[in-house]
Amino acid sequence: MVNRALLAHRLFTGISRSHLALLVEELAVPWQAEVEGRRHASRGGARKRAAGAGARHRLVFVDRLVATLIHLRHDLPHSVLGLLFGVDRSTVTRAIAEIRTLLAERGCAVPDRPGLRLRTLADVFAYAQAEGVELRLDATEIQVRRPPAGRGGRRAFVSGKKKQNTMKATVIADWRGRTLWTDTLRPGRMHDATAARNEGIAVCFQHFPDVEVLLDDGYLGLSRDHRGQAITPPRKPRPGALPSRVQQWERDRHEHSSDRITVEHALADHKRWKQLTRCHDQAKDASPAITHQLVRPCPMW
Repeated sequence: MVNRALLAHRLFTGISRSHLALLVEELAVPWQAEVEGRRHASRGGARKRAAGAGARHRLVFVDRLVATLIHLRHDLPHSVLGLLFGVDRSTVTRAIAEIRTLLAERGCAVPDRPGLRLRTLADVFAYAQAEGVELRLDATEIQVRRPPAGRGGRRAFVSGKKKQNTMKATVIADWRGRTLWTDTLRPGRMHDATAARNEGIAVCFQHFPDVEVLLDDGYLGLSRDHRGQAITPPRKPRPGALPSRVQQWERDRHEHSSDRITVEHALADHKRWKQLTRCHDQAKDASPAITHQLVRPCPMW
């Protein structure tokens, strides 16, 4: 076995030791409750012995969390992680499934509001309207394995942009590039604006009329339906327009791109995690792989 303290280093887990300590403190009790609840359900009744009695876990909670972070950060196979931690591959597989479920339920942290976490699109719009935050929205694609032959809807995963089988996720960030929300993965063939509509962004625009969202040219339909709220780059002047108008269009477009670039920085930060670069599972709803909302505890800015 490798030194456990070495495996908890930031180069392996992708987060600092202080953030790791916060995650351990936050998730230890929910994990214990989940494990005990599953055991009671399998036994068909409540606990019959004192807490702490019975067989001990060969892979304790902290090691389970560290193994999960290493898997998300570097995409190491479960068998390799089992060798590092001195357990069987199946033990690592169960541990990662447990921890990823807990991480996915945490939502995204709000640095300016300690203890507040955003889990739904409505939460993000409510926070933006209350704090006067201008949102940035964009979509990113993750390459996946080609679905098996004969599966219904197989072509839905073929992305015309990437020329690959992909799944798409929509991300919202603030003006500093901090992720506030992301949706579940959808087939890559779906248009960016359609994915946003399916998450209920039109309803959020109606209930929160003061919120503005900066978008790129892929969301012109949203800009047409929600003028003044969904803001896209200015349209290019027609051929033959005055040079002054063309120059003004170039300045406006550059200013819009400079304001919206922070969401691109957020997407780049997500791609540091190998699980967000390529998903080796078969194309399916793999929302727990959205690791930017999974691994980041309350930021300490």
